[in-house]
This record gives sequence, structure tokens and C-alpha cells, in this order.
Amino acid sequence: MNTTSGLAGRRVIVTGAGSGIGRAAAVQFADQGTEVLVVDVNADGAAQAVQDIRATGAVAHAVVGDLSEQKTVDEVVATALAELGGVDVLVNNAGIMDDMSAAADVADAVWERVLRVNLTAPFLLTRAVLPHLLVAGRGSIVFTASEASLRGSAAGTAYTVSKDGIAGLTKSLAVMYRDQGIRVNAIAPGATMTNIELTMTEGALGPTVLGSYTRNFGKPATAAEQAAAIVFLASDAASNINGAILPVDNGWAAV
Repeated sequence: MNTTSGLAGRRVIVTGAGSGIGRAAAVQFADQGTEVLVVDVNADGAAQAVQDIRATGAVAHAVVGDLSEQKTVDEVVATALAELGGVDVLVNNAGIMDDMSAAADVADAVWERVLRVNLTAPFLLTRAVLPHLLVAGRGSIVFTASEASLRGSAAGTAYTVSKDGIAGLTKSLAVMYRDQGIRVNAIAPGATMTNIELTMTEGALGPTVLGSYTRNFGKPATAAEQAAAIVFLASDAASNINGAILPVDNGWAAV
């Protein structure tokens, strides 16, 4: 166990922790001595993440459900209070891709689902957790934004708008609550080796235009590399970092 980050003993909620960046973050938080609440829509993934964490001797629990539904948000908070005794860190990581469509081609269902999962759901959970952080007088919230938060050439319209919204939410929260001891930051991953699903219509305008830009992303990151940035932002090592959108993209944002 590594306890140099000041995270030991803290209670952490990680969404989308059944796979990819979320699972890697949950495991790394556990390695720092935290107690972890795993949240995922996939029951098998959530169970495996809890098993992996408990195998290290750390405390882990799970909630399975769709965070775009208020009942799941309520269950997450209730479980954190009942099983962990509170919340110190919230990691809003869960998200989905779009189909890379340009605006004229975005279906209503795609727009509504991507915005609901990627932006509304983390807002709902943040709003529900905030009162508990405010009572404690401290806390850290970390979002998973995207390279698409930084540029219009990294993803389709719906996904880009949703992640731009996450960047705005991060900054608004940081300003509103910094005097109450709460820090809010985000990572902006570039290309990353995860199992997130991406479907594209061949020959459509979005993929055709974006293809000329996405070749600049360089070497993809591992989920563990993205998770390390999340854990850093949540830790005492980042105690004066607030409102930052941290690119973790092998320099893609600099190209």
C-alpha cells in the first residue's frame, strides 16, 4: 500500500469503474489506502472490480445502475453513507461515445443519450454528493473530460458538446466552492486503450472530416496512465490545483 498521497482512509466513489479508466482508478485509489465504492451499469464488470480491490485487502462495495436515472444516483449516495460512512472524493468517469456524426447528421436519440450519460448524469451525482462534502468542509471531485473538451476535431458533435459541458461544469464548481474547501478538476484523455464502444457510418461527413485530424494523437495511453492522473488530482499532492482541465494525451493538445 502506498500512503504518501494523503488519501489513506478517505472514501472514494468512482463511476464507470467496471472497466477501463474507471477500474484502473478504483484499483489505484485502493492502493493508496482508500475505501472505494464502484459504480457501473455493467454488473459483471462492477463485481470483478470489487473482487480485484478486495483481493488486495482494501474495502470495496458496488452499486449497479444507470447514473442518468435519479434512483441510481440516490442509491449511490445512500450506499456511500451506509457502507463507507461518507464521501471524500468523487470521480465522475462514466461516459459513452457518439457515432462521430456531424451536427446535420446527429439523430435525436444519439444526442439525448450522449448528453444524458456524459453531462447530465455526472451533474446529478455531483449535486447529490456536494451537501456531504460541504458539511465536511473539504473534498475533491475529478471528472473525465476529453481531448474533445479542448478542440472540435477530436470527436463527433454530441460527444464534443457533452465533454465541453464537463469542462464548463468543472470550472463553475471550482469557482463556486473553492472557499468551502472543495477542489474540482478534470482530466482530458486523448487516445486511450479501453473497451469503450465506437460505431461510425462509413463515408459520413463526421468521420471523413475528423480522420484528417485524429491521426495526430500519437501513442495511445493505457487506462492506468489516465487513472494515475485522476488519483494525482484527487490527492494532497494537487492541493492547490483547482479548476484545471489536465490533458493526458501524449502532447496531442500541443500539436
